[in-house]
Amino acid sequence: MNKTIRRASVFTLLLVLALLGRATWVQFYEGQALADDKDNRRNAIETYSAPLGNIIVGGRSVTGSAPTKNSDLKYKRTYTDGELYAAVTGYASQAYAPTQLEGIYTALLNGTDNRLKSVMDTITNQRADPGNVVTTIDPDVQKAAYDALGDKKGGAVAIDPKTGKILAVVSTPSYDPSSLTDANTAGEAWKKLTSDPEKPLTNRALRQPLPPGSTFKLVVAAAALEDGLYQSVDDKTDSPDPYTLPGTTRELSNENPNAPCTDATIRTALQYSCNNVFAKMAVQLGQDKVKAMAEKFGFNDDQLDVPVRAYTSVYPSDMYPSQTALTGIGQFDVTATPLQMAMVSAAIANGGKLVSPHMVSQITNSGGDVLQDYDDEAGSKEIVSSSTAEQLQSAMQTVVDKGTGSNAQIPGATVGGKTGTAQHGENNSQVPYAWFTSYGKSDSSGKEVAVAVVVEQSNAARSEVSGNGLAAPVAKAMMEAALKD
Repeated sequence: MNKTIRRASVFTLLLVLALLGRATWVQFYEGQALADDKDNRRNAIETYSAPLGNIIVGGRSVTGSAPTKNSDLKYKRTYTDGELYAAVTGYASQAYAPTQLEGIYTALLNGTDNRLKSVMDTITNQRADPGNVVTTIDPDVQKAAYDALGDKKGGAVAIDPKTGKILAVVSTPSYDPSSLTDANTAGEAWKKLTSDPEKPLTNRALRQPLPPGSTFKLVVAAAALEDGLYQSVDDKTDSPDPYTLPGTTRELSNENPNAPCTDATIRTALQYSCNNVFAKMAVQLGQDKVKAMAEKFGFNDDQLDVPVRAYTSVYPSDMYPSQTALTGIGQFDVTATPLQMAMVSAAIANGGKLVSPHMVSQITNSGGDVLQDYDDEAGSKEIVSSSTAEQLQSAMQTVVDKGTGSNAQIPGATVGGKTGTAQHGENNSQVPYAWFTSYGKSDSSGKEVAVAVVVEQSNAARSEVSGNGLAAPVAKAMMEAALKD
């Protein structure tokens, strides 16, 4: 054979082998990655080739599917009361990645979860009928929170202390997930939502940590009682008023200059929200002990899934004593979500035990057979002793009966709570955040609920911004809905 022809043949053979090798690599090693690529439209075509499974609230589907027109995506997601449940469902969009429960249970809702497949589905590699997500959300509590927040910017969470079931997750202002479902119109809606300065896509109930203000005093009080710094909520503390922050000349005063905060008991200090008492108490305990108690309640947990991943609530480290003092009143670098502060009240209401909070009860197949039961899997852990919990319950009741939380009083129910007004902006230059966290127990039925509410902004004048004035009425509405017979 001619030398030139032989070389050309060998080169051609190498090219063929390289082509076969590359094709083999793509087919067997990169095929799944290409199939899963977000830009692969075949995935969207497959996902929306049939109706999706549904998210259930109170025995009713709050999601659905509708046929599309003039599109290779045959169905699109629909929502009933979309704005009311947006913080729970999130959205399933033909154009954008799904969020909230829609995102977590994508495979279940579109039928690709292997747990849905029958033997025949496995043999034929057919897509199974989609499953459903059954939530723990109570529609009455959800609506009560949403209506009570109204045009205020804020978030609210309600938890059943005994079971850990999340009864409400509300964030305002909200949005209608239906506006994002259709690929032909989602782009315009997305631009509008993401450019809105009110940030309606932000889940303020689960993923917007803010300074908790005086609601954090419950955590400091729990640490003081558990540590033995004080034996009872009725022991007098060593608390000068005003209190000078350690290492500084700055005096920490109280909102009410006439409040009996000098050497006040924990009960009185919670009743009047005495800053001097809890600032000094945090310094006496030291940041490590306060941090340890905060972490028992759930602070600094970066893997809190309910099952939506909640944003981390933070208690800081490596502080000066003056900064530790400020954390005692829920300021400096302390942040919390409404979920976190609801967990604090839930643990106190439940005798010191925190049951894992969760907003999905079960997931089922299309026939209603349970694939996983989260209610049965909910664990619990002791946060404080039953004695400490009982004392804090009593002190929180005083806050509502005689103190700063009077707007949360409910006839026929025992209610305990704690207000908070957290500074916002440099030198408190912006409107403060209004907080309220509480628990309620029906005197007749024994039903219980724990709630937390934050109002970031409202139409109220700055002088009228308070936990009792803005947040407590929202909490009251939620508790009344949860406790009704």
